[in-house]
Amino acid sequence: MNKLTSVFWVTLAIALFSVIWGAVAPSNLESITGSIQQYLSVHFGWYYLLIVTGFVVFCLYMIVSPYGKIKLGKNTDKPDYNYATWFSMLFSAGMGIGLVFWGAAEPIYFYGTEPPTEEAGSPEAMSEAMQFVYFHWGVHAWGIYAIVALVLAYFKFRRGAPALISATLEPLFGKKMKGPWGKAVDVIAVFATIVGVATTLGFGAAQINGGLTYLTGMEESFTLQLVIILVVTVLFMISAYTGLSKGIKYLSNANMALALILLAMMLIIGPTLMIMNIFTDTIGSYLRNIPSMSFRLAPESEEARTWINDWTVFYWAWWIAWSPFVGIFIARVSKGRTIREFLSGVLLVPSVVGFLWFSTFGSSAIDLQQNETADIAGLATEQALFGVFDHYPLGLIMSIIAMTLIGTFFITSADSATFVLGMQTTNGSLTPPTMVKFVWGLAQSSMAAVLLYTGGLQALQNALISAAFPFSFIMILMVVSLYKALRADRASAEKDSI
Repeated sequence: MNKLTSVFWVTLAIALFSVIWGAVAPSNLESITGSIQQYLSVHFGWYYLLIVTGFVVFCLYMIVSPYGKIKLGKNTDKPDYNYATWFSMLFSAGMGIGLVFWGAAEPIYFYGTEPPTEEAGSPEAMSEAMQFVYFHWGVHAWGIYAIVALVLAYFKFRRGAPALISATLEPLFGKKMKGPWGKAVDVIAVFATIVGVATTLGFGAAQINGGLTYLTGMEESFTLQLVIILVVTVLFMISAYTGLSKGIKYLSNANMALALILLAMMLIIGPTLMIMNIFTDTIGSYLRNIPSMSFRLAPESEEARTWINDWTVFYWAWWIAWSPFVGIFIARVSKGRTIREFLSGVLLVPSVVGFLWFSTFGSSAIDLQQNETADIAGLATEQALFGVFDHYPLGLIMSIIAMTLIGTFFITSADSATFVLGMQTTNGSLTPPTMVKFVWGLAQSSMAAVLLYTGGLQALQNALISAAFPFSFIMILMVVSLYKALRADRASAEKDSI
């Protein structure tokens, strides 16, 4: 415990205050976070759209620029993992529970309940639904992750800096980042991570509850969700105790195996031709409409603007809140790759796999809705996936696999996050004490429980958008700092070659 920094104590105090506040005065917490979320969405929706698009543009520039040749490490360093292992780690780190939670729910909601612009249930709504799902889960999401991961990997492996967010800002602010200002940056990053992961754990508990309700008729309740959180907390603490090389490694492999089995089963059992047709067609539409979707704010329509706030702004905040956690993880497994290789892999491969995932489960849900076989759009969000499985062969088996997958993703996300939080609060230590990881594990689970208690999924969204806002400014500074460091790196290399 002697490695603990003030970041640990300050952030833990903030997290405990939030948990106690939610437990003692849940309606007050929900009201205040709701007001903050509403204010940020209404007054800063434009800001979220601009910065996230800016991050993507910066990544694309880095790929084609001369800086793309620079290695994330010393010039002689080789990658620690082959491409297959690296891509698997990227995919499981970045999406997890959310992919299962929204796999059928988001496409069917955009198609049958509230399309962005088209008439619900129309052929145009089907195409538009998949485009916006790709938009929310594709290159823009991975662009956010890529920025944090790229900056951290560059400063850690190329310059030997500690694996801390504050350390990446030293080219801009110098020694100030070793003092109170640096601690403040790390506190913001750690708290954003806690809220981001807690939100995801809340979604996972709600969906496991939803699956049990749909399959067994058990009532959906906070009590059952709390039991689910408690059980999974015990499991991921056991995993955390075994260490990174065993626990997270084995769980990540299990995640990928279960996800691929579930995807293959649905692809074969579901409307295969429709899935592949939609997958192919809507990728083209997505690529064609990326510019308009990236800047769509609809100031003239209150209804359309509300949709953007509830979905696009929420997703951009979600990815930003997750980016310190995912970025650190991706950075750790990407040593030895060039910037061009790194960004090409991070932006493209997980995006395409995600597109196939949503095409498979989303098309299967839409097919049932179109043929009036089942009203999937009328189900609760957390039950949509299980409603789809119920109307296809081997549905019960797929439901069991899906709930198991949610559980393993739940454990992996929480386990990985406890490691990252431990590292960030022990001055970048790559072997944070087990007790520190346990403390952060309890903090995450407690916050997930409180957010569910104060208002369910809406409270999760409110907290997320509020926590992501301050970290977004730090991300902008990280980009500027990286660019300044890269220019100095390149100038030094050119000087040495003369």
